[in-house]
This record gives sequence, C-alpha cells and structure tokens, in this order.
Amino acid sequence: MNDDRVMVDIRSLEKYFGEGTERVHVLKGVSLSIPEGSLYTFLGPSGCGKTTTLRCVAGLERPESGVIDIDEKAVFNSAGGAYIPPNHRPIGMVFQSYAIWPHMTVAENVGYPLTIQRRPKAEIRSRVEDVLKIVGLAGLEERPAPKLSGGQQQRVAFARALINEPKVMLLDEPLSNLDAKLREQMRFEIKALQRRVNITTIYVTHDQAEALAISDQIAVMHGGKLIEVGDPHQLYAKPKRKFTATFLGLTNLINGKVAEAGANSHPSRLDTEFGLLSFSPAVPMDKGTEAVISIRPENISVASEAPASMDNVLQGTLHDAVFMGDAYHCQVQVREQLIRVHTHPANAVPVGANVYLTLDPDSCNGLPADDTEGMDDTMMGD
Repeated sequence: MNDDRVMVDIRSLEKYFGEGTERVHVLKGVSLSIPEGSLYTFLGPSGCGKTTTLRCVAGLERPESGVIDIDEKAVFNSAGGAYIPPNHRPIGMVFQSYAIWPHMTVAENVGYPLTIQRRPKAEIRSRVEDVLKIVGLAGLEERPAPKLSGGQQQRVAFARALINEPKVMLLDEPLSNLDAKLREQMRFEIKALQRRVNITTIYVTHDQAEALAISDQIAVMHGGKLIEVGDPHQLYAKPKRKFTATFLGLTNLINGKVAEAGANSHPSRLDTEFGLLSFSPAVPMDKGTEAVISIRPENISVASEAPASMDNVLQGTLHDAVFMGDAYHCQVQVREQLIRVHTHPANAVPVGANVYLTLDPDSCNGLPADDTEGMDDTMMGD
C-alpha cells in the first residue's frame, strides 16, 4: 500500500433519490481519500449511503454535485461537467449476485469482457489462464459454471473483474450469498488476493466482523454522512464517535461528568452513579463536561471475591451467563444497568452470585455525551 498516493479521491458528494415530496437526500457531502493499494471498506447499516457511494465511483449513479477522481483523473465533476461512463472507468466490479453466466464455462465467463472488446483469441486465452492462477482456479477453464461451488463462483467473479487489469476493484457485499463458514474462509482469501495483486479495493459491507477482518481502513457511514475513518484496531479500541463505538461490536456505555481532566500521565476521572471511574479520553474534554465511557465486554474482568484495590471496580449480581464455547457472555446487574462481560470459559460463576467487575482504565474510552448523531435508531452493540 502506498500511503502517500491517493488512487480514489471523493469530494463533497451529494446525491438525491426521488422527486418532489418523495425526494430523499442519500449522500450529504461525503469526502474520502483512498490510498493506492489499500483495501478500504465502507461500513454502515442499511440505507447509510455506502452502496450509493460505491455506485457513484463506478459511474452507475450520477451525483447531483461533487468530484470523483480516479488515478488523478476526474471521472465526475459537477462544476466542470465531467462524466466518464462506467465502461470507460479503470474499474472492475463484483456484485452480490456474482452475475455468472450459467451457459458458459469458467474460461468463457472470465474472458467475456475481452470477448466483447473483440480481442484476439490467443490473448484472451493467455489472460484468462493468468487471472485464474491468481484466484486459485487454474485447471478449471472448461468446467461449466453451474458445476462450481459458491466459493468458486465468487472467485470466477473476481477473475472476470481483474481481466481488464483495472486500477480500482469495487466489491458490493460480495460474500452475502455464502454460508457462514465459507464467508469466513473467503474473507481471508479476499485479503490475500488483494495483497497479491496490490490493487486498490473498495469494499462495501454491513458486517462489522467482515470489515474488521479484511480492511486497511474503514469508513463508518450513517444517514448519508461519513461518521469516522480509521484503521480497524483504532476504530474498535479507541473510536472518537459514539455511533462508531456502538455500531462496531458490543460495548457498554456509562454516563457521567468529568471530575478530573487528566494531565502529566494522570488518568482522567468520570463521576458516575457507580462512583469515580478512571478513563482514557478519545478527544480532549474539560472538567465538568458531560461524558460517557465506552468499554468492550472483553475488557472487563469478573471475580467472585473483592479485589485488593477497588479502583475502577463495580459490584453487582450475575443476571445471566451464556456459554459460547470460547467464552461466557454474561450480563451483570449493577444498580439499574446491565453490564455485558465476556469471561474465560473456565471462569464459571453461578447466576445470581455477587460479583466484582474490574474495568481496565486504558480500555475505558471517554466520549462526549452530546455526540448523539445516529444514536436514536441504533441499538447498543448491534
């Protein structure tokens, strides 16, 4: 990945659907810079604008305003009137449905874009062999498409998108039609393939685990807006927005007011209904600011006995515990709030028992309480 060079540059994209009173504002000033060679994911709930943004890059949707550059060339510019149609943009695209032709062989499916360009048969055959090697389907050239597994059909779709040697690959929820086990396997295959060909890739999904597993960068979207951009670890462990914290995996939110704004290696402290809790602010916050701690279930330890130090410790009752194989997923009643905790499967605690929860201060991510964009219709942890 070349972090210094931008392959896809999106600026101030605006898009509407419908007319009159039915007009819906789908994209609201979306701006993104996608580095060359990166695997960049648009993540968000249904209707957030992620697929529309992808289709604008592909040229399948025409925005009302904004600019889209691919490889430093404008493929859309509302001010300058530039619009390059999809078939002349340097892109390859893989759809949810794969769009594999059932009456064609693997080789015919993969070579189809070159066939309609009337390229020489020898060139088509050579290029098909090359891309099938890349996607791990060498030797299956003559296999009929209906005799392929779901994973093999997905690879055929990738090979066909690669055949024209595009500068950008666009993937629109490409794993949604696969079963859970194959979907997990294909995540690794997509990431390995992208690394192998070193092609700039934009990936659209609503699946948080998928985005975390494959991405170099994730753009979290909601309501037609860009909420936050970062690498998977940063967005999961230290998001700067409440919507990101609640949408990207499970989390607990604890409200309070900043009692101490940490400085010189001293932690910040939040005055909550459970007492003072040490936390690490994601953004600067002054004393007296209304704030919320976001802490993931795996960053809370559970014990039946009181720890030696009661700093960042909550006392409660085990409300429920579900065995998930690799962990117990627990809900602990602490006053009026249920706190979610994931604990080691060997740490079996009976339901109804009195327990002590220790919250890792470095994992207590402090966020402004007034950052409510997208929170009204988002369930915590969904």
